[in-house]
Amino acid sequence: MDAPDRKWWRLWRSRRDAPPATAAPPALPYATRFQRGWRHTELKFAGNVVQSRMSTLQPGRLLVPYTRTMMASLLFRPHAAMVGMIGLGGGSQAKFCRRHLPDARVEAVENNADVVAMRRRFRVPEDDARLQVVLADGVDFLRARRGRYDIMLVDAYDPSGIPEALSTQAWYDSCRDALAEDGVMAANLYCDDPERHVEKLRLSFGARRVLVLKEPRMSNRVVFAWVGNPLPPGVIDAHALVAAVPRGIRRQLGPELLRVAQALRQPR
Repeated sequence: MDAPDRKWWRLWRSRRDAPPATAAPPALPYATRFQRGWRHTELKFAGNVVQSRMSTLQPGRLLVPYTRTMMASLLFRPHAAMVGMIGLGGGSQAKFCRRHLPDARVEAVENNADVVAMRRRFRVPEDDARLQVVLADGVDFLRARRGRYDIMLVDAYDPSGIPEALSTQAWYDSCRDALAEDGVMAANLYCDDPERHVEKLRLSFGARRVLVLKEPRMSNRVVFAWVGNPLPPGVIDAHALVAAVPRGIRRQLGPELLRVAQALRQPR
């Protein structure tokens, strides 16, 4: 066997004896730290997309703009007693609600055990009477909680984006059914086809009970959808609506509350 034949033979043998190809393992979440005025910790998946950001000096402060807009759901239910969260991430909204809604219970579901394992890294308190973090599938979790939540926050992603299971008409029907009387949900839509989700929300809630806002300087859209009549009748007074929110929350979220309140004045 001459040299070219020996080379071909070695290549054939290496391919024959190689182990079978396997799918790439799922991208694991990871935490990074950086300094910008003060120290921050960020939760990321593959692609360097920030899922959550926390100031190590003010761990309860909402730093990512769209999370602040989502908390404007308090305009609908300023004294919510039950808050549900689909997706824990770094727990920024869970910590915010626990601090600023002392009479509320917060229930968060997260299906990624690696994310839940980072809760201490992101200063998420241990479970108690006011906070519970459940490791479970969000679809099954919500299906068993009809009529439960005054406010529900949906911000659930995997490394590829919004999971398909959280993109169906049945999912948005479950979101509607999980709300208590006059309840509201807020969802983060960071995807290439937000209108697909918005149309399904309109089918579930009715077109006049869905409000979509583009997040300034970001690619996110925040959508609010509600049941019943949580807003005052007639023409909405945006400043009065904001004034009904607890003072500590207004101090932190004043611009976002006013922007959403003014948008609610517009016909849909």
